[in-house]
Amino acid sequence: MAIPISYNIRNLKLRKGLTIMTALGIALTVTTAVFLMALLAGLKKAFMASGDPVNVLVMRKGSTAELSGGFDANLFPTLKTLPGIATDKEGQPIASGEWVVVVVLPRKDGTGEVNVSVRGLMPAGLTLRPGAKLVEGRWFTPGQREVVVGRSIHDRFSGANVGDSMDFAKGQWKVVGVFDSGGTAYDSEIWGDVNQIAADFDRQGGYASAYLRATDAIAADALKHRVSDDQRLKLEGTLETEYYEKQTSSGGAIKFIGTFVAVIMAIGSSFAAMNTMYAAVAYRSREIATLRIIGFSRPSILTSFVIEALLLSLLGAIVGIALILPFNGMSTGIGNSLTFSETVFSLHLTWGVALAAVVFAMIMGLLGGFAPAWHAARQDILTSLRA
Repeated sequence: MAIPISYNIRNLKLRKGLTIMTALGIALTVTTAVFLMALLAGLKKAFMASGDPVNVLVMRKGSTAELSGGFDANLFPTLKTLPGIATDKEGQPIASGEWVVVVVLPRKDGTGEVNVSVRGLMPAGLTLRPGAKLVEGRWFTPGQREVVVGRSIHDRFSGANVGDSMDFAKGQWKVVGVFDSGGTAYDSEIWGDVNQIAADFDRQGGYASAYLRATDAIAADALKHRVSDDQRLKLEGTLETEYYEKQTSSGGAIKFIGTFVAVIMAIGSSFAAMNTMYAAVAYRSREIATLRIIGFSRPSILTSFVIEALLLSLLGAIVGIALILPFNGMSTGIGNSLTFSETVFSLHLTWGVALAAVVFAMIMGLLGGFAPAWHAARQDILTSLRA
């Protein structure tokens, strides 16, 4: 015969002080874990969502980032003729030769200057990135000293409003538009005409990278290998999704430190739950003996106390998740180890993160509650009644 859960809920209500203190301890641990997981989820979204599975990034063999090296512009016409490349409405191959450079811009809040990525691209580069939507102004005009800025650049840096001028490289660049790519890494970039960018940064005669749009995901994988295997090119093809997935390594330090802190706090919270449950066992020794006398078995008592610990942990998990909700969507920046510039991403609290937090809390409750529950189930009835 099982002890009803209503019995456990009533006991938690009777010991409000201990229940609240233990639940808060678990909640703070859960908050730390959720904060870590939400940061990593936001970082993953910023980088991995940047890539399109039908886009192939082409760079010089051995290059790990678009900043390193480059290839001769004479190879670009050959790239555009490879089988599997999609075409636009005019029947032209969707391909873009590009340069990525780094400039220094002052923060809007006056806290200093930060490296920012500037991408020079062809008009086809906009077609290659359909997720980037213009939210203010217009796109840059090829051949002009004009740029469009990502939403994160617009929000965080000075001189990034439509109509402003940015001073970098060899002169002034007029900001003519703001685009939103849905929180991806592109929101942390400035885009302009590839020829103007190349001229200002003395990068003429080639491209750092090229982007090719395949007809579908299967064709993209074949195109990637076709680029790498073509002996005329001596270039290397990578799926755009794979390239940005590698950049999530920037969050390695966050993951290590956050995990270490969360584990230490989890151990402390487990001991707090254990102390609470041991106190409950000592306080309710006669009650436990009475349950045994009226017919409840030792496994039933063990299960009941474990459930009580899990309910305590569930309460802590709910409070912990509630504490982090006001920070959901909060933006921060991290240095990208491949581009040497800042990438902005947001705290991203997903259902997966919330579920993982609940499971994390329940594990703490199980670890902290099993030993006291075992002790309660093994108590001698006569000794407990005399206590």
